[in-house]
Amino acid sequence: MSHFSVWEERMIALGGVCLAAVCAQQLARRGEIQPAEHSDVMIHALLSMNPESTEAVFGDLESLKPALRLLRGQLSGEGAKDVEQTRYVVGMLALERRLMNNQKALAELGRSLQQIERQQNDFAFEPSLIIENAGKLYMDVISPLGPRIQISGNPDYLRKVDVQYHIRTMLLAGIRSAVLWRQLGGKRRQVIFSRRRMVDAIDSLLKR
Repeated sequence: MSHFSVWEERMIALGGVCLAAVCAQQLARRGEIQPAEHSDVMIHALLSMNPESTEAVFGDLESLKPALRLLRGQLSGEGAKDVEQTRYVVGMLALERRLMNNQKALAELGRSLQQIERQQNDFAFEPSLIIENAGKLYMDVISPLGPRIQISGNPDYLRKVDVQYHIRTMLLAGIRSAVLWRQLGGKRRQVIFSRRRMVDAIDSLLKR
């Protein structure tokens, strides 16, 4: 039995989408994620095949709090609007819908993620190789679904193949979080009509 309300669970999942957007933005601008643990959180979320709870997808609630604060600022209007991050979130939510409507792509994604999970847990592949394989999976399964998420940043970093793989892996993890959000009853219209409930749920999570 979860000790979170339905709205809190939805915000945990949506926080994962936001953290993916932050990570992708940092990689595109700086070539790295700060703190680096945020990348680990998203990879953990991506490869959590049978989590015990929504919180367990991301390891723990603490690691999501920076993203939840950003999400709160965007929803409440009290924070500075980051149009780029919002665009990435909207893009991931749109690709999640296309993915869920494509059974072949969904099945292929599931099989491949299980394989990558085994590479990480059973064969102790290097983190860079896990990121590369997840990035290639994004190219093979998600990119053909369209429309592509246009990433803005420093061309010097965006040209680097390892940065490209890492960005795609973060976006794939964000789409995984979007799937979870939708499974928990999350809907786009809630951002317009249930904004107060979303902010209240985030406030409750941030106090924990």
